[in-house]
Amino acid sequence: MKKILLTGCNGQLGRAIQKEYGDTVEFIRTDMIEGEGITVLDISDLEAVRALCKEQAPDVIINCAAYTNVDGCEKNEDAAYSANAIGPKNLAIASREFGAKLIHVSTDYVFDGKGALGRPYEEDDTPNPISAYGRTKLAGEKFVQEEAKEYFILRTAWLYGDGHNFVKTMLKLSETHNEVSVVCDQVGTPTSAVELSKMIHFLEPTEEYGIYHATCEGNTNWADFTEAIFAKKGLSTKVYHVTSEEYAAMNPNAADRPHYSILENAHLKKVTKDFSMAKWEDALDVYLANM
Repeated sequence: MKKILLTGCNGQLGRAIQKEYGDTVEFIRTDMIEGEGITVLDISDLEAVRALCKEQAPDVIINCAAYTNVDGCEKNEDAAYSANAIGPKNLAIASREFGAKLIHVSTDYVFDGKGALGRPYEEDDTPNPISAYGRTKLAGEKFVQEEAKEYFILRTAWLYGDGHNFVKTMLKLSETHNEVSVVCDQVGTPTSAVELSKMIHFLEPTEEYGIYHATCEGNTNWADFTEAIFAKKGLSTKVYHVTSEEYAAMNPNAADRPHYSILENAHLKKVTKDFSMAKWEDALDVYLANM
């Protein structure tokens, strides 16, 4: 049976991947927090990564571990670099040394989000991050490219799943607020962890290596996304549309976010016509129905 070393197994994507594969593979489940059936692994520790790979001999390594608190990264870039850059580097080294494929999850934040191209970002477009989170994730991508032999880098965006996320935050706010203020001038694509796990499962057995954009189809902004969430749940909570500048005035310590964050899954569409990501509205319907 195929063995997959899964980092960040308790995160939204880690959980979705385990459900997607079910019992068809043997998972080596790792995370920073101890739990039943979980091996505690700090991916920034190269020797710890090597030791586990030597012991378990995984066929595939899927890296879902990351420091994803965007504002937290801004305050502590060293810690973010350790998790988002050094960690992937170590996994890439181990994947090469022990003959495992590496699947590494990255982000739309590697781009500046200025929309200067006048179209969605494709995989070959030049990254230019504007935040500590984006800088450290881009560094991780580069390390994977330099150190790994067989790798997939999947850039996703606006991810939600089984765990703390934007959808649940908005629904929670609706329980105690008649109105909420949400940014309306940042556009992107809400992406379900379930859909991303399907793409990972599709690509993993192949040898179509490289960088992929991996988001649901279509796009929206945060305020319209919130209105869609409320409408689909039959809620009457009003959504006030505010600009990024207005939001920054209310939250002065917030890191810069890309205004234009739409990714085109161009590489996936070149590789196959047998698989595509769902429209974001359809993926949201499935998520809300199964909460």
